[in-house]
Amino acid sequence: MATSMMEITNVSEYEKLAKERLPKMVYDYYSSGAEDQWTLEENRNCFSRILFRPRILIDVSQIDMTTTVLGFNISMPIMIAPTAMQKMAHPEGELATARAASSAGTIMTLSSWATSSVEEVASTGNGIRFFQLYVMRDRNVVTQLVKRAEESGFKAIALTVDTPRLGRREADIKNRFTLPPYLTIKNFEGLDIGKIDRTNDSALAVYVSSQVDRSLNWKDVEWLQTITKLPILLKGVLTAEDARLAVQAGAAGIIVSNHGARQLDYVPATIMALEEVVKAVQGRIPVFLDGGVRRGTDVFKALALGASGVFIGRPIVFSLAVHGEAGVRKVLQMLRDEFELTMALSGCRSIKEISRNHVTTEWETFRISPKL
Repeated sequence: MATSMMEITNVSEYEKLAKERLPKMVYDYYSSGAEDQWTLEENRNCFSRILFRPRILIDVSQIDMTTTVLGFNISMPIMIAPTAMQKMAHPEGELATARAASSAGTIMTLSSWATSSVEEVASTGNGIRFFQLYVMRDRNVVTQLVKRAEESGFKAIALTVDTPRLGRREADIKNRFTLPPYLTIKNFEGLDIGKIDRTNDSALAVYVSSQVDRSLNWKDVEWLQTITKLPILLKGVLTAEDARLAVQAGAAGIIVSNHGARQLDYVPATIMALEEVVKAVQGRIPVFLDGGVRRGTDVFKALALGASGVFIGRPIVFSLAVHGEAGVRKVLQMLRDEFELTMALSGCRSIKEISRNHVTTEWETFRISPKL
């Protein structure tokens, strides 16, 4: 029996419904993490180790959730992370997601490995869109792709820096994951690298091994700046050391990410790594977070620990699988409503009022001294 959108009250419910609807190979691809999946669990669990220190008797009759990202005005600090191959979830895939993001007044990030091209996504209408980039071995392909994104009106490049090789995703190995034959990696169509061929292993792992440039390094961040005028975000930073190097390399921002726990297992949850990175950049560039965000309370906690905004991934593809574009809109609205409520109950009338003093971690006490 189909579940109506009226019956869904929180983001996590969409994952359960998507599991019932999607083929096992597809659901496992979207949902699983690397190896023991310890980091996958930690990405969620660590949010529960952060508690609120709400302030009271503040007039919260008006709440302003608007913010700016790289100079672009958005309705809330909740944005869409790059998730690959969305047409496995729904026939309209990334096109539906793009429309939902535009409707919500927020940013969508398109994956290099999307099943819709940058031009097709641009054709859905106005919207603020970033392009996530994997650096392939053929740098001419990279240059072409970046130029196409720029010409299609994309506003920034999110360079994934944690994937010289694909993490060991055992569910994909068992399922012999491959892209369904009726779909292609649309941005590479016509370049002889748009198809992922079936193998006796994870076909994606074989594809990445043959196509992605393992030699990617800091000099390439500088090289990328020579082929585009777009600001470059580095996605996959987890340490203070790399955060400082990102600033030196001219990055416009950092996305604290462990790739949805799909790369190296036993790295920290992103919410645990966030403060280290924020402190290292010392306000010189904005820091964002993805990984494990399922509630508006999670959004508030990330901002209290110094993030300028969050990106959500899995909730997008799960809601897309169940209710298409309307499902993505529903997820964004639920998170927005929960975040607004959290702000009100914490005594914050605007994003700027959210501070470190509004939260405490499990190893702190409620008796920490506020900064006067």
